[in-house]
Amino acid sequence: MTCEYFGVCGSCNLGGLTYDEQLSKKIDIEKDRFKNLWNNDIDIIKSKDGAFRNRAEFRIWKTFDENNDYILDYAMNDIEKRPLIINRCSIVSDDISKLMPVLLESLQDDYDLNYKLFTIEFLSSTTSDMLVTLIYHRKLDENWNIKAKELEKKFGIKIIGRSRKQKVVLTNDCIEETLNINGDDFKFMYKEGGFTQPNQNVNIQMIEWVLNNISAYDDLCELYCGGGNFTIPLSKKFDKVIATEISKTSIKSAKENCALNGVENIDFIRMSSEEFVEARNKVREFTRMKDVNLDEYNFSTIFLDPPRAGLDVTTTALSQEFDNIIYISCNPETLYRDLEELTKTHTIEKFALFDQFAYSHHIESGVILKRK
Repeated sequence: MTCEYFGVCGSCNLGGLTYDEQLSKKIDIEKDRFKNLWNNDIDIIKSKDGAFRNRAEFRIWKTFDENNDYILDYAMNDIEKRPLIINRCSIVSDDISKLMPVLLESLQDDYDLNYKLFTIEFLSSTTSDMLVTLIYHRKLDENWNIKAKELEKKFGIKIIGRSRKQKVVLTNDCIEETLNINGDDFKFMYKEGGFTQPNQNVNIQMIEWVLNNISAYDDLCELYCGGGNFTIPLSKKFDKVIATEISKTSIKSAKENCALNGVENIDFIRMSSEEFVEARNKVREFTRMKDVNLDEYNFSTIFLDPPRAGLDVTTTALSQEFDNIIYISCNPETLYRDLEELTKTHTIEKFALFDQFAYSHHIESGVILKRK
């Protein structure tokens, strides 16, 4: 992949290297980081070299001429965190890339649509469903509604308008996605504002890596389940699944995604990992679990996909009670910290690196552990 903004744009901070060079650099860092915990082969899951991001956000920048007329541009932060005007982005999906210039041209020509517009968010699926969120520093009125609906129809997209304390949904606030995982199709609805994996090609490979490398039996407990991205495919391998998540939006999406796939062996519960520990240990009762009896579960495996902060002490201790641990991490530093504790009771069986964010320093990891 080549990009005229490599070395200037703050997003691709490894820009200027070839794809394999940037990946090799990250692999070397992580091999050195984990060498005292894991010195065997690491599975490497590569990204596409360009056009891999299904989710993107751009600032809108206005440049004024001597007549005080303005031109709209997309902008990112440069490496010094100053505005950088761009006219294309090499890492976004082909659908987003094609829409960006023609959408901006239509916005440029319509005051009702561009007045005090400051950010545009794109969310696309591999099936070419597209949701665009236009974010403003003003209240949206009926004129905006009329013009935005025309824009929806013109480009065959869904549009949401946002401003302070205002969300205007014209058609729908989600996109439809179908992921083919190990030959099976799984359907998902991704809501605006909810968490979605930004690189669907790598996401599919992540899920397949987990499915192909675990010894699945009895029941599964999943913490930080999001919208069911891993949960629903994994439910095919276990008798029963209980999955928790603190976000109301994510739990609602997870239940809808469960229904889309006709899956009936998952209980989704809105609670934190700390609350789940209290429920499991019968420290306190939760109304949210009135229809769930944890004594009916025979857990063999726990699946963890925590935020960048990693696991808290309580969740780490809970995880050590399970025969098998699957840990997906977005932060190698906290993963290392947590593995130092988890390897006191468990042995690492498999280790993988997932290049979700190519051309950046960021990399995701997957570890499968078995009780000693």
